[in-house]
Amino acid sequence: MKLYQFVPFVLVLFYMADVEAHDHPPKATQPGTSESAFIMDNQTAMDRMMTAMEVKPSGNIDDDFVAMMTPHHQGAIDMAIAELRYGSNPQLRRIAQEIIVTQQQEITAMYQALNKPLPPAQAAPDQIAPANGVSP
Repeated sequence: MKLYQFVPFVLVLFYMADVEAHDHPPKATQPGTSESAFIMDNQTAMDRMMTAMEVKPSGNIDDDFVAMMTPHHQGAIDMAIAELRYGSNPQLRRIAQEIIVTQQQEITAMYQALNKPLPPAQAAPDQIAPANGVSP
């Protein structure tokens, strides 16, 4: 396994451990609450993706392709994260995990194909960001 394939896989494992460690409110306690949160998260992901995909042509088709596909792939990752947060079907949760890994790998491969530095890593939404620049 090459490094660009291994790193996203490890990140997903850490993310999944973090997701599983958090207590999620039971779906039966407040009907519709999880569904509403899921729909809001997905709409946020879609809005962010559509805005980011509005790329001004640069004159380089390959650069433009990567500039548009990166937010498209990130949108799929964000939607998969919402499934992991709120979904309960084990098969769909596994597919969501695979989506996260494969989309991250494809983003990495596209940047490498252009010999460009990778975009900065982002913490998974459920992770606590370091306070005042201090690492946890």
